[in-house]
Amino acid sequence: MALTIRNLAYMKYGMKTLCSLLVVLLFTGLLPLSSFAQKIAYAEPEREDNRRTNFEIIGKVGNNILVFKNNRTENAISVYDNDMKLLNRVKLDYMDDRWINVDFIPYSDHTWMVYQFQRKNIVYCMGVKLNEEAKRLTDPIELDTTRIGWAANNKIYTTVFSDDKQQIMVFKINSKNPKNFLFTTLLFNAELQLKERSELSLPMEERNDYLTDFLLDNEGELVFGKFRRRNSNDYITDLQLIRKKLNQSEFAAHMLNADEKLLLDEVKVKVDNTNRRYLFSALYYKQKRGNIEGLYTVVWDKATDTSVRVGTLAFSDDLRKQAKGSDANLKLAFNDYFIKNIIIKKDGGYILAAESMYTTSRGGPFNRWDYMGWGNPWVSPMDYYSYGPYSPWGWSRYGYNRWGGSQSTRYYAENIMILSFDKDGNMEWNNVIPKSQFDDDNDDLISNNIMNTGGQLHFLFNVYERRTLILNDQSIDPNGKITRHPTLKNLDRGVDFMPRLGKQISSRSMVMPCLYRNYITFAKIDF
Repeated sequence: MALTIRNLAYMKYGMKTLCSLLVVLLFTGLLPLSSFAQKIAYAEPEREDNRRTNFEIIGKVGNNILVFKNNRTENAISVYDNDMKLLNRVKLDYMDDRWINVDFIPYSDHTWMVYQFQRKNIVYCMGVKLNEEAKRLTDPIELDTTRIGWAANNKIYTTVFSDDKQQIMVFKINSKNPKNFLFTTLLFNAELQLKERSELSLPMEERNDYLTDFLLDNEGELVFGKFRRRNSNDYITDLQLIRKKLNQSEFAAHMLNADEKLLLDEVKVKVDNTNRRYLFSALYYKQKRGNIEGLYTVVWDKATDTSVRVGTLAFSDDLRKQAKGSDANLKLAFNDYFIKNIIIKKDGGYILAAESMYTTSRGGPFNRWDYMGWGNPWVSPMDYYSYGPYSPWGWSRYGYNRWGGSQSTRYYAENIMILSFDKDGNMEWNNVIPKSQFDDDNDDLISNNIMNTGGQLHFLFNVYERRTLILNDQSIDPNGKITRHPTLKNLDRGVDFMPRLGKQISSRSMVMPCLYRNYITFAKIDF
């Protein structure tokens, strides 16, 4: 049908009216901008990658996205374009069959791969530079070797790097003498050129002495915590800050919690590079196996080499109602919460996110002290270590009973509590994201991940809707206001996301592993 001049005029007027209406809705907040910007791109499953495949999302290198995959003795890197189309699968034939562990330090145009393997009775730690196509830019570089008298299953070397990626450290711990650990640290620059090699002793006076996770600041100093746990899975006392300063052959140790009446829980460490500070945070209680009372924090200033703030925040009844609901026993409200994320602000303040997590089994419910004894499966890979001639940090993304066992375990992940503090440690605001998740013998599909877009923190997690897992997005702004965004577009009904195992690869993108039938694949979410 031919269009008349009058019809064209009506169409032009209608389009103009529609555009004006959309602009009004956007600026009034009635139509969320995220519904226009969000996009999901899926990678096709590869036949080699099943549910048992070990993987690590390396990140965006050049114009490509790299993912390391291990299937028994085969190691490869899948190279995807920006739309998650597979460009190549590069087999890492130069990695020995007896490989033990691999770490990646990604940059904008290359990535360093630090890996270790055993040949006869020697463990080798090697580094190789890869381009955006996962091809070698250098021959493998020998970083260090260790002679051992057994077959190593867990890693001997641990790799850490600074936030600006200009400092890289590889270290190992010889714990043959359980009362005196010998650290060997190797500090490298961004080109993996050795800057400093040190050997240091750390006294471990008691059988129940433990170490926290290890961090490297932008100046190349190693920092971690040392503490004593009563009966190996009980409360924490005698928390110390341990620093490996540059050009120093001894650790610098500082006692942080001299008050024995204050019993600490799991300790988290964070580096504030902008203000040259270290932040130690832990939940606390006042009596053995008591209820969680509040939050304990210490801020250590590098310039003065002293603590500039030591404080406690007792959780109020209002906060407890938010955390667990008004019908719950308020005294027990925080007993199954664990600190998951600490995000440092530029001015020295910080945002802390804690999640309610627990398990039950036919043998009865697990409590937080069982977590401490077994090793909390929700925390970072290096938060707990086991004794051995060389301290091995073994890690698997799977739960304890993933492939069956003597009893069934159900994993729960519930509400998320977010607390914001100013630079002086005063709480500015708090809020809670309510949710209820569980899964049997497997924790891959529950819990959450945070996407930091600068102006907002997006919390991504699965919820069941009509017996189908749907990926949800709820964000919180700098004032503590929570926005529940519309269901993400382009969700495939046959794909189940594993949010907590995802990785942010740019200011607006995250790569997230997925289960498709019996395969593991990956999706890129753009905000």
